[in-house]
Amino acid sequence: MGPHPDSGAPPGDGAVREVACDESGSDGENLTGGNTDVFAHAGVQVPVADAAGALREIRDRIRSPATEYKATHLLREKHRAVLEWFLAPGGPLHGAARVHLTEKSFFVVDRLAGVLLDDPGAAAELYRTVREGLGAEDGQRFLSVANRLLRTRNGAEPGSSVPLFFETLDELCRTHAGTDAAPALEQLAAGRGRAEAYRAGLLDGAAVRVPVLNPLLPAIVATAAYWSGPERRPVRLVHDRQNLLTPERIAWVEETARRSGVALTELRLVVARDDPRVQLADFLAGIARKSAGDALRGNGDPGLVALLRPYVDPASAWGDGGTAAALGLSAPNSSVCGRN
Repeated sequence: MGPHPDSGAPPGDGAVREVACDESGSDGENLTGGNTDVFAHAGVQVPVADAAGALREIRDRIRSPATEYKATHLLREKHRAVLEWFLAPGGPLHGAARVHLTEKSFFVVDRLAGVLLDDPGAAAELYRTVREGLGAEDGQRFLSVANRLLRTRNGAEPGSSVPLFFETLDELCRTHAGTDAAPALEQLAAGRGRAEAYRAGLLDGAAVRVPVLNPLLPAIVATAAYWSGPERRPVRLVHDRQNLLTPERIAWVEETARRSGVALTELRLVVARDDPRVQLADFLAGIARKSAGDALRGNGDPGLVALLRPYVDPASAWGDGGTAAALGLSAPNSSVCGRN
């Protein structure tokens, strides 16, 4: 995609750009054992009347009796022509939409590096270690215990996540001693004090208010950053209602965006079925989540990825180099603007 879509007002005149948002692929903080590999957050800036017209066009083309249409309707093979029209130049979203992708495994590693190493730059090397140095089985085992360590709710024995992580890490250090993976694992092993301090913060409620491991909040900040742009144009986000988006967390998003130099004026919640713009964002997020996830698993649709590529936010949190180029990303790419 080229420059930021024009809001219809001359740059610098102070007019607020209103962007409608929705997400797909949310598994809460369960990023390594959930249903999806990718989380997608889409923003759409089209007039309400145009969005309503696009929804009517989709209904006329698909002709499903469903009361509410979802991305799955467009992703069915028999509706491929509708999907291509939706994303292609000249379609209803062309030049007026963006989608922020989060590769969930990389997000876990990125957040782990932030907590244990206090070094966002370490995430790239650590991710390569997990993916290439540990092998599939040990890599997944590492991700699972890291996810458990970081999540705010771990069942009846939240304190068990620290010993479990470091016992697993010790085993991996022994198994991979003398390999290229050893230095990164040993560096993590020195971070037990940081891990215990992090878990103690969860017990007293300090970090539960803004979960470090949920990708929605940093994705919203990244969406606001894209639409505000380097010109810092004022942006209002209209977002589908989510249980996670409590008043306290909305305040965190707004404050985090402003500290990052993003002119986010408001994050307002709406009911998706009442706003056709949010429904279009839901379509784009669902299509992007499915397409990028298939690509990660090695069974992607090159034609669909090519159609999606102009919409992908370069600031997406992505670590897989094999799919990054196809999606128009550099990898690894840490979403640091949304760190707690």
